[in-house]
Amino acid sequence: MAKTPPLRLLAQDTDDLEVISAALQDAVAKVGDISFEAKASRLTIAFNRYRWEAGGGQRVRSAIQLGGVMQVKARKIRRDRPDAVIEILAMTFEPGEAPGGVVTLSFAGGGDICVTVECIEAVLADVSEPWPTPRTPAHDL
Repeated sequence: MAKTPPLRLLAQDTDDLEVISAALQDAVAKVGDISFEAKASRLTIAFNRYRWEAGGGQRVRSAIQLGGVMQVKARKIRRDRPDAVIEILAMTFEPGEAPGGVVTLSFAGGGDICVTVECIEAVLADVSEPWPTPRTPAHDL
C-alpha cells in the first residue's frame, strides 16, 4: 500500500477553497486552537483532520491559515470555553468588493466563523504524522 503524502494546499480562488473545504470536512479543533493575529492580518486554526484522501482510518494534525484578514466574527462559538471541541463541516466564500469577500467556516451545531478578507489567501498544511482512528465520521442524510 502506497503512503499518502502530507497535504500542503494553497487557495487563491473559490475553486481552490472548495478543495481545502473538502479536505477539512469533519476535522475537529478546540476553540482554544483558534488564533487571530490582527497586526499580521492572519487567522490560524489547528485541527485534527480526518484523512479522506488516504482512504480513511487516519487523522493528522493540520493547520489552516487565512491571510489578508480584515475582520473575524464568530457566532455560537464560546471563546470562554477553550477546551470545547468544534467540528468543521464546510468552508465557503461570498464575494464582496473584488477581490475580497467573506470566508465562512461552518461548524456542526450551527456555529460559524466569518472572516472578511482582502482576497482569498488560504494555506492548509499537515503538521504531524498520521495516527489510526477507529471512528469514521458519518452524517445523517
